[in-house]
Amino acid sequence: MSKKIAVLVGSLRKGSYSKQIAKNIVKLFPSDYEPEFVEIGNLPLYSEDIDTPENVPAAYTEFRNKIKEASGVVFVTPEYNRSIPGGLKNAIDVGSRPYGQSAWDKKPAAVISVSPGAISGFGANHALRQSLVFLNMPTLQQPEAYIGNVTKILDDEGNVAQGTVGFLQSIVDAYVDLLKKY
Repeated sequence: MSKKIAVLVGSLRKGSYSKQIAKNIVKLFPSDYEPEFVEIGNLPLYSEDIDTPENVPAAYTEFRNKIKEASGVVFVTPEYNRSIPGGLKNAIDVGSRPYGQSAWDKKPAAVISVSPGAISGFGANHALRQSLVFLNMPTLQQPEAYIGNVTKILDDEGNVAQGTVGFLQSIVDAYVDLLKKY
């Protein structure tokens, strides 16, 4: 039986670098894993006023169920203002509610930050990890996954340079090892 892996991309932009990197990463999983992109751009901003037992938004329920069905979560995100994009933070908040019923609980996670700059999304990577600690998500520690100068490693079709494939494979391999422990 294959293990489902939820893949969340922090950027909502159609041709985002994060999405291109994520598409390369999902190809590297072993055949008994089933990575699935989970959309975050359709989630209304989280508010307890609209998240009531009588009237939970359908997008919230669908999102929460996809996370609950997954054996783990891969986050691929750009950095916005030294942190994560608002859409990704909103998705984290939606999945963590209602209180005491977090869809994230005990889901092994991998965090990959992507940037056209040399700092490689370091701030976003660590800001996201702060939330994951609170959410009780065991998170891959090594190899650290910072993808900088992304425009220099992607070709016109969105494929990564051959030298980068090995690095991405090392991330996936280490993440699969983490998943096997849970």
